Amino acid sequence: MSKELKPRPEVTQDSALSTQHFPRTGTVLAFDFGTKRIGVAVGDFETRLAHPLATLSASDNRARFAEIDRLLREWRPVLLVVGLPSHADGAEHPVGRLARRFAQRLQGRFGLRAVLVDERLTSHEAEGMLRASGARGARLKAGLDAVAAQRILETFFSIDENRETKDGTASP
Repeated sequence: MSKELKPRPEVTQDSALSTQHFPRTGTVLAFDFGTKRIGVAVGDFETRLAHPLATLSASDNRARFAEIDRLLREWRPVLLVVGLPSHADGAEHPVGRLARRFAQRLQGRFGLRAVLVDERLTSHEAEGMLRASGARGARLKAGLDAVAAQRILETFFSIDENRETKDGTASP
């Protein structure tokens, strides 16, 4: 007997965000995916402000997803945003494939829509922001991924806001 496979939910990439419609209210969680750590940021559609939230450093996927489940239950987001690593020239970074898979797993496991946003240079920008605030050494490393997730979420809000302005649906 052949088993009928359900089609996987499609994860939206930032190049397609201009044609997407997103909730106008609610919390959004963003993820800076890495093979060792995952930075998490939180924001909301009303204020379009993003804040670093946590850095997940569990070594195995079961523990990582348990931590993510805890955050989702606490914050109850309406949308998830995952950074898609790319090189300065726009070519996808080798971790990009893993970030795509992570976004698909989030969407499939938790039933929440996940969108991919180009995260080019976000870690570099995050490091600069932390250094400017006086962070060094362990403190810098501890905050880097969550601040990178914050930059990813800010990028998403900026893309979404520009889309709204162009199609005339922006709130007053």
